[in-house]
Amino acid sequence: MIMPFTKPIISIENVVASATIDQKLDLKDITKKFPDVEWHPEQFPGAVFRIKNPKTATLLFGTGKMVCTGAKSEELARKAVKMVVQKLRKGGIKIKKDATVTIQNIVASINLGGKISLEQAARTLPRSMYEPEQFPGVIHRIVDPKTVILLFASGKLVCTGGKTEKDVYRAVNNLHSMLEEKNLMIYD
Repeated sequence: MIMPFTKPIISIENVVASATIDQKLDLKDITKKFPDVEWHPEQFPGAVFRIKNPKTATLLFGTGKMVCTGAKSEELARKAVKMVVQKLRKGGIKIKKDATVTIQNIVASINLGGKISLEQAARTLPRSMYEPEQFPGVIHRIVDPKTVILLFASGKLVCTGGKTEKDVYRAVNNLHSMLEEKNLMIYD
């Protein structure tokens, strides 16, 4: 039974952003002034600065570079980095410039609302790999926008590698259209 084309439900799960403030950070001083900041230099060189809203963890490095994870949108990732810099300043850490933020990766989960014929999808979609003994989904690489989408028989997808939310939506919608056109979607 063929159902009318339904819109995929796309949920941004994690945005990873890198940032720099173009100056060195004294992590020892930061951990003294912020007891909640985790730092175990013998295990990992970065200190972990967590904030509750938006719920994120920002790694701080002595070089002045940062990596923020856990945000649910590009906007929240930028906001989180800004908040960390503001909190550091309020706590007496001298930071001359605002952070320059770059989105590195966006991970999204998607529900297409129908099942996918994986064997056929792997044969039909270009740049796809399917080895069910090793991984239960089809790994599909998209050139533009440069993303990787994991397709599962349940009709659920995971999209990774997008640099903007727009990239994620475009990649997913293009793939969904292709699955529909090639009759690779199964609706109950």
